[in-house]
Amino acid sequence: MFFDEAKIFIKSGDGGDGMISFRREKFVPRGGPDGGDGGNGGSVIFRVNPKINSLNKFHRFVHYEADNGKNGGRKKQTGARGQDLILEVPPGTVIRREETGELLGDLTRPDQELLLLQGGQGGRGNVHFANSVNQVPQTAERGEPGQESWVTLELKLIADVGLVGLPNAGKSTLLSVISKAKPKIASYPFTTLSPNLGVVRFSDEEALVFADIPGLIEGASGGSGLGHEFLRHIERTRVLVHLLDGSTAEPLENFAIINQELALYDAGLEKKPQLVVLTKMDLPDTVAWEPILEEEIEQRGYEFQAISAVTGEGVQEMLRRVQQMVKDADHPLEGDADEEIVVIRPAVNEEAFDIKRQSDGSWRVSGVKIERIASMTYWEFDATVQRFQRILEKMGITAALQDAGIEVGDTVHIGNEELEWGE
Repeated sequence: MFFDEAKIFIKSGDGGDGMISFRREKFVPRGGPDGGDGGNGGSVIFRVNPKINSLNKFHRFVHYEADNGKNGGRKKQTGARGQDLILEVPPGTVIRREETGELLGDLTRPDQELLLLQGGQGGRGNVHFANSVNQVPQTAERGEPGQESWVTLELKLIADVGLVGLPNAGKSTLLSVISKAKPKIASYPFTTLSPNLGVVRFSDEEALVFADIPGLIEGASGGSGLGHEFLRHIERTRVLVHLLDGSTAEPLENFAIINQELALYDAGLEKKPQLVVLTKMDLPDTVAWEPILEEEIEQRGYEFQAISAVTGEGVQEMLRRVQQMVKDADHPLEGDADEEIVVIRPAVNEEAFDIKRQSDGSWRVSGVKIERIASMTYWEFDATVQRFQRILEKMGITAALQDAGIEVGDTVHIGNEELEWGE
């Protein structure tokens, strides 16, 4: 089974907790703080592996999490960093945020990487909180939680040549003849439900990758049948080989239908270099159609070729013409090989916060920075709780809650923490 779409859950690792610790050495009666920092959590990274050609594994496993960072130790020892999670995907994988459809990455080149979720930062140990006033700090930070997200993966095949045409136009048969591909072949519409790739080798140095795009039907650009799912695979081909079934009653009408669908799906797709190939020249009806179609197709500005995949008639000449057309065509993915992927995300004001009174009478404080700090606070130590209270005051959250009418004893939710408002 071939899968070219998947929805998965990914999570980067949590940062390790910083440690509260003091030196305990002989002849050192007043050892200072020596609590080490927690290690950073592992990140989630997508990497292109050119040996992979489908998203099948992401249907077997849906949840992926990077390793957490280790906690800090005594003697200023920093916890080990969590191992990154590297997810290998085929070339041509597009990654989007599942909830919004926002484009996060478009991976096309071998070994190209995209760091999508950064691991949580390790919490600081109490060695960082010592000063001239507080020489024995009982303060440290918990590790920052990792990021998490549902994302969708979408594969757009990267091939030199796309074979297009209505069902039963002979694409699978041709691909099996010109390459080592062995697609399933039968004589009914939409027999090929998965794109097939085949390699045609001209020499040790030169080869072309052909993609058999499943048969299209009228209305495919609007999602009819299975056409919409497969049209995207044509976007990254350099040349189209448009196969016409010469045994049908209206091959010229079929030609118009396919080109109309290409135009409706994406502006410019129908303008790709296109070789129109009349198939099944081993049948009498096709032989009768050849001179008529050749004149009509060439008048429309397209190159024309007649072949029989069964007998081999015209196949080698067709391959030579395709080879030259690919050389002359622009590559849709050309660009700087060292170009970095730029992931554009909305700017976030980390200092901003929002206060809401909930239906049960409790309060909810939301904000990127304050939620992160709350998750990194050791609530069992008075010193760290007092530090958190000072942060609330400095950010203006204390005043905002008082202005909103909070009272002693009210419950306040910040992130996953549930706190009681005091004096």
